[in-house]
Amino acid sequence: MSVATELLAANLLSPVVLAFGLGLVARALRSDLEIPPAIQAYLSLFLLLAIGLKGGVALRQDPPDNLGLLLLVTVLAGIATAASAYVVARAWLRDAPLQAGALAAHYGSVSAVTFIAAQQFVERTGGQPVEVLVALVVALEIPAILLGIGLARGGGRPSWPQVREVLTGRTAVLLLGGLAIGAIAGKSGVKAVDAMYFQLFQGMLMLFMLDMGLVAAGQLRQLGRGMARLLVFATAVPFVHGLAGVGIGHALGLGEAGATVFGAMLASASYIAAPASVRASLPGADAGRCITAALGLTFPFNLALGIPAYAAFAGWLGA
Repeated sequence: MSVATELLAANLLSPVVLAFGLGLVARALRSDLEIPPAIQAYLSLFLLLAIGLKGGVALRQDPPDNLGLLLLVTVLAGIATAASAYVVARAWLRDAPLQAGALAAHYGSVSAVTFIAAQQFVERTGGQPVEVLVALVVALEIPAILLGIGLARGGGRPSWPQVREVLTGRTAVLLLGGLAIGAIAGKSGVKAVDAMYFQLFQGMLMLFMLDMGLVAAGQLRQLGRGMARLLVFATAVPFVHGLAGVGIGHALGLGEAGATVFGAMLASASYIAAPASVRASLPGADAGRCITAALGLTFPFNLALGIPAYAAFAGWLGA
């Protein structure tokens, strides 16, 4: 069995991916299984705060010397992925600037859940996750959303209310807040909440992925005309972004595990922060189509096939 096949099997048979698959199957069987909206919101808040806490503790213990360079490269990578998604949406999907800009905001930004899934994957396969990447999630998200909104508006600069909305969104606040709390409290201080935010993390993640499977299956039903082109866009564009991200991570010295996760970050598409910003700033855009592509197509692709592929490429570069 090849390394790539082993990585794929390890990913597909993990509890996290199987829970997502259960959600897809339940929706296909028209089961009455549902996660109440209040529980959905709680799970999202829990996971974002928990991953921020973990990253903050690690940053206090071993802060990287090249943090400034990592942040700069991540910001530039977010701008590049948003711009490339815009160009492909205009050329391949034949979208108007408004819709192409909305898609660019989603595909230049990052899915925190894909990031968590990639972190879990490298841990399961024996890698050591690079916790500084938690800070890079926020650095990747903010400029990409703002650029997407600007492109949708014909190149106009985003206004301060739009910038403020992105900066104060729950993803940015919880990740940065968790980082700050973890860094200030340290490993000894965080022990007081260890049982909740660390020991229960895997179980909470499974419930969240079950809900994501239910939601993704519902989004797939909305695909109509143009499904084939959207499917190509939602898999090919993230895959190219992911491979580029692995190469960048390798060049930055993040190691195989860090390069894998960084690749998954660039390959992911936001379906939490970006939709909220797009709905508020671009009311004329088809937000449902963006979410369908990001959550119904790109997220399952990365979860099942993309992350193992990025890990195999990172291993090949590191050999």
